[in-house]
Amino acid sequence: MKSFESKYNSCPLYYTISIIEGKWKWIILWEVYQAEVIRYNKLKNTLEPIAHKTLSNQLKELESSNLIHREQYNEIPPKVEYSLTEEGKTLVPILKLMYQWGEKHITK
Repeated sequence: MKSFESKYNSCPLYYTISIIEGKWKWIILWEVYQAEVIRYNKLKNTLEPIAHKTLSNQLKELESSNLIHREQYNEIPPKVEYSLTEEGKTLVPILKLMYQWGEKHITK
């Protein structure tokens, strides 16, 4: 039986899940996609009840995976905007399918 490490290194599904695992990453990607460019506070308000630390960590991980672009403007008050990278945009078809699936199966 293959160990998790060897599966992680050779299986595309394991790799994808390792990059976008967690409760919030898909939702963050969806909100950034819909907004095209979104400021931190707007994103946080949209994602209530997400904690500041959770959102900050998830954004940093998405940025380090080259899925989210962070643009910081040196002005007062500080301004930070997020958008999808070209690589992040390749997930949009999957996000749309997930949305459609949820729309079809949600209990209202």
